[in-house]
Amino acid sequence: MWYAVGMIYLATDHRGFELKERIKEWLTEWQLEFVDCGNTVLDPNDDYTDFVAIAAEKVAQDPIGNRGIVLGATGQGEAMVANRRRGVRAAVYYGGPKNIVTMSREHNGANVLSIGASFVGDDVKDMLKLWLDTDFSNEERHIRRIGKIDSQ
Repeated sequence: MWYAVGMIYLATDHRGFELKERIKEWLTEWQLEFVDCGNTVLDPNDDYTDFVAIAAEKVAQDPIGNRGIVLGATGQGEAMVANRRRGVRAAVYYGGPKNIVTMSREHNGANVLSIGASFVGDDVKDMLKLWLDTDFSNEERHIRRIGKIDSQ
């Protein structure tokens, strides 16, 4: 297996705070280790950039073993912050077909999932579990493409 779930780093601002707290319960239920990089209190004036940068840096320290789950209103800005770190490949999820999350892992080796908390529905728990359980395909073409991403 090219990937295994090691440490999971969580981060959000006020827009994803409630969902992050639920995700912590699910990760505990699934017996997965995690670190909450913030915000650890609901603060309507906080900025996602402060917390996502910490989580992304932690993922970048071991981009094969570590994973990140970052949240915000849309997940877009959070993914932009995370993707600034070499070795981090953040995919955005805000609802939609299952193959969005599976392909992000199988084809792109996404190690951060950026969730648009304002748009996801009741299926977010199942989608998160699917993302965590999906392995990288190890296909040569995908390894080659990730190498190109990581070398930039």
